[in-house]
Amino acid sequence: MEPLTWTGSIAFLNPLLLIALVACAASILLWILASTILPAEQVTVNPDGSLSQGRGPRALSGMATQYAFMAVVVLALAYLVLGIVMGPKAGIIGAMSQRFMPVWVSLVVLFAASIGFKRNLGLYGKLFDSPVGMIGFGLVMFWVFTGVFGAMDLIVTHDPLSQVSGMKNKVPGTPMRGAEEGDYAWYLLGGDNLARDVFSRMVKGALVVVQIAPLATLFAFMVGITLGLPAGYYGGRLDTFLSFLANLILAFPVILLFYLLVTPEIIATGVPNYMATVLFIFPIIFVGVLLNSRYYTQPKIRNPLLVVVLGVMIWLYLSLISEAGSKVDVLPRTLDLFDIPGGILVVFVSVVFVNAPTVFRIVRGLALDIKTRDYVAAAQTRGEGPWYIMLWEILPNARGPLIVDFCLRIGYTTILLGTLGFFGLGLPPESPDWGSTINEGRKLLSIYLHPALPPAFALLTLVLGLNLLADGLREESLKD
Repeated sequence: MEPLTWTGSIAFLNPLLLIALVACAASILLWILASTILPAEQVTVNPDGSLSQGRGPRALSGMATQYAFMAVVVLALAYLVLGIVMGPKAGIIGAMSQRFMPVWVSLVVLFAASIGFKRNLGLYGKLFDSPVGMIGFGLVMFWVFTGVFGAMDLIVTHDPLSQVSGMKNKVPGTPMRGAEEGDYAWYLLGGDNLARDVFSRMVKGALVVVQIAPLATLFAFMVGITLGLPAGYYGGRLDTFLSFLANLILAFPVILLFYLLVTPEIIATGVPNYMATVLFIFPIIFVGVLLNSRYYTQPKIRNPLLVVVLGVMIWLYLSLISEAGSKVDVLPRTLDLFDIPGGILVVFVSVVFVNAPTVFRIVRGLALDIKTRDYVAAAQTRGEGPWYIMLWEILPNARGPLIVDFCLRIGYTTILLGTLGFFGLGLPPESPDWGSTINEGRKLLSIYLHPALPPAFALLTLVLGLNLLADGLREESLKD
């Protein structure tokens, strides 16, 4: 079987794409120079009172940049569409485009439904009025769907842990030796130094990131919000004490903290499990106080609601912290819903512990500002309790900055997970997470580029998407 080239029978698009990229780069450079050196075009007032601006070099360079970028986008879509239709005949790009078919379909359905009902979807719907936000959201959801469908084995071409004889460090598009009927015929992105499929490991690594990063960030926000609101609202000694703890944690070197937590001696003492026991209880406290403050005057609704919701959350909490053979083994095996591997638990706890103080400081600052507003004074005049004011008056009015920071912090957490994997901390050595894969490919980077570049590019695009998504949300939230 013949090896695949990158573009196969659609190679005729390559010169067009090269021309479009050169034109786009040149037009951007000219636009920057024109905006820096040349004066702005003068605005003239027409006889009818309308305003018009002359089309000088700055405007023309901006138009050239726009058209060149549109040409690049159209050609990229042409690669994608032709690749989906032609499959391996369109080379590696075509084969990968076809493997990602469930992701493309999901993205089209999600965008069509979101744009169709965006006026009824609040801030999420307004996101689709921002081109930057839409691009960022598309990049993020691409990797989310990749992780989901990768876990269902709808995208991967081979077992990410299996080793195939003769495929060690093979270049992208190499046919698989001794392929049996039903096996995928190529290593689309080549083989690594242990003869494993780089493409499948990149896809499986997406699941590790989209599972840990958002959940760890959410837990960090629960801790930061639960402590930051009373610190900002009450002030005084409580604020001083909690701020001191937050500053103390932030002053500790992050990488050194991770190195300490993953050492066998520290793990043997049960410190990560005890930290999980403390940190993971904050969502229960937050939800309990939230429901109690909202339905305090309606005990017939509040009491059964608290029993059901908190009962389920406590069960999940005990299942989360309980690990057989560890210092914290509090739940019988028959009632334990899931068992998190020790390495992942250490990474999870570490990320929550590091991010929570920063969230605390943001929430505290917002609470200090918002508690002086008139609607907070009106709630106090009505006789509302402090926690009702914090959770139902202050927190909703702080949602804009918190949502933006949440997206940015997922990006920081993604980079942090990649850094931990790169240093071999926490996650098992055979894990296909992107950081571990980059570290393995780094060892032969001067000879073979293909094992390290795909996970690095995946990490880059996901973090870029999160940053663009945060920019889009910030832009739309400022319009409220």
